[in-house]
Amino acid sequence: MVEAVSGLHQHVSIALGQLLQNGEIVAIVDDDAAIREPLKFYFEEHGLPMVECASAVDLMQVLASRNVALVLLDIGLPDTDGLSLLPQIVDQYPDTAVVMLTGVADLRVVLDCIRKGATDYLSKPVQFEEIFHVARKALEKRWLIFENRKYQEELEEAHFRIQLLHQLSLKMNTVYLSTGELDQILRAVLVGITSKEGLGFNRAFLVMFDDDGRFLRGRMAIGPSSRAEAGRVWGEIQERELDFLEIVDNLKETSTTQDAAVNAIARALVVSAKDKENILISSVLGRRSYRVSPENGWVPVPLERRNGNGGRRNNGTIMYERREKEEEAAPVLAAPRDLINILDEDSFVVVPLYSPGRSFGVIIADNYVTRRDIQDSHIGALELFASQASLAIEQSLLHNERQRKIAELEAVNQELDRSKDLLVEAERYSALGHMAAQLVHIIRNPITSIGGVSRILSKKNVDPEWAKYLNVIIHETERVESTLEDLFAFVGQGEIHKEELGLCEVIKKTALLLQSSMAKHSVTWEMECPDPEPVIQGDMHQLRQVFLHLFKNAVEAMADGGKLTIVVAVAEGQAIVSVIDTGPGIPESYLDKAKDPFFTTKTYGTGMGLTLVERIVSAHGGSFSLKPYPGGGLEARVVLPL
Repeated sequence: MVEAVSGLHQHVSIALGQLLQNGEIVAIVDDDAAIREPLKFYFEEHGLPMVECASAVDLMQVLASRNVALVLLDIGLPDTDGLSLLPQIVDQYPDTAVVMLTGVADLRVVLDCIRKGATDYLSKPVQFEEIFHVARKALEKRWLIFENRKYQEELEEAHFRIQLLHQLSLKMNTVYLSTGELDQILRAVLVGITSKEGLGFNRAFLVMFDDDGRFLRGRMAIGPSSRAEAGRVWGEIQERELDFLEIVDNLKETSTTQDAAVNAIARALVVSAKDKENILISSVLGRRSYRVSPENGWVPVPLERRNGNGGRRNNGTIMYERREKEEEAAPVLAAPRDLINILDEDSFVVVPLYSPGRSFGVIIADNYVTRRDIQDSHIGALELFASQASLAIEQSLLHNERQRKIAELEAVNQELDRSKDLLVEAERYSALGHMAAQLVHIIRNPITSIGGVSRILSKKNVDPEWAKYLNVIIHETERVESTLEDLFAFVGQGEIHKEELGLCEVIKKTALLLQSSMAKHSVTWEMECPDPEPVIQGDMHQLRQVFLHLFKNAVEAMADGGKLTIVVAVAEGQAIVSVIDTGPGIPESYLDKAKDPFFTTKTYGTGMGLTLVERIVSAHGGSFSLKPYPGGGLEARVVLPL
């Protein structure tokens, strides 16, 4: 019999250890000490701490001062009726289980006890073993109620998170994300991470790569000063049927002032992308989460989470924790001491932000105020929030890139509209140049001869009738010569009107005019411009004629396709523009003649365009030259003073 009791003791101690928490006790309330004292001894022998109460007054004092899990309440008390005391206990201490001890086995009394909130009942006299069994069942029922309540709370929290993620998704699917809209969604994500009904973290930091990808920089944060505000937010959500994003947007101004401290910390978070040993860079490049714990040694250890049936599964998260030196088998990583100093916190989790095509940054979350352990389930939920934030960032970047392309196309169209006359004029100059060259070869010499001979004959002639015809010849010859001069004057350059110009901008706009022609000839082009952009004093209209002629010549030289390269450089107070094509080039023996107004080749036109180029560049105080480019093609170089 002793062995049986000992075995029961061991079995019950293990079970009851899970049923009583935080110093909880059992109270026996009976006016008979002969029942209280041995029952107290029996319960304590079996692992249940118990306190005796002889009256209702004693019980209420114990309930007010101790954490009572179960009350064994006798109906017949000297100072009150147990049935009258029961509703008071249930009302004031709803988490305390009550087992009624009745002296009369009356069904109506039993039902009355149950209706008033008793967990169970026993009819005296009864064995201690049976009382203990009923008490244990009452505590198990109480534990199940607590577990069900906890599970229900977790379900409600998960429901809120799912509702929030759903609304964030709807927001991203129905609008194009500008910078303001993106900030609103990212702020909503951080509020969801820090709010009580969300993940319940104390602080959350958003750290993202800058535009050139060289540094990770803190962008925004929510911290301890807004925890109460976050709780209010979730209360409003319930009242206003989860109009979450509108509430977050209304909090934008107040969050800026309330979270000034954590936003100052966020601004201090600056990490070079080259620092591969840094935990933030490792997280974003490796695309996996890290949990940091406050230990002296730091090694990567797989973080395994328990599932519902007691098994273990690895979710890919890494936990930093301390190992004894003799157990250190994994390579030691540098402790994120700088990060710990900035955050003033040695326990936090880092979750990456990324899309399939690029990495954006990380979210850092901690429990700076409460020092509560970071739950494994919250890390998985945090990764869901990070995924939503990543989608928002990706959509925003795509939208911004699309808007930039649209703006560029609109600028090109506007520039084309403004420059149609320039193209027409350039074509007219080309045609007139060709015609002028032909007139020079075909007309000038005969007209000069005719005019000269007519004047000689006029001087020697004495016949008035002949003089009349000779004067007609002389006059008409002078008209032709004057027409030729007017033609040359027309195709010549006009007066220069100088202004301050960004050279690269002038070149780029001119090249865009030939975009369709380049595409037609399968010609690609690229431009290299120094920073800062060279600034010159010049006539924009005439300089654009210069580069338009050079680009057209280059494109015409690459009839079977090729590449046009424009290189702008600065040296010794001058801007140097090199226009390089991959065409057949010009034989060196022809280079000196290429700029002659009477020199023509099929590849480079009549030469009138290059003559015009040289005249305009010279008028601007610069120089123009042609030379073969190593590897094939021709390089046209324009040098202009800054």
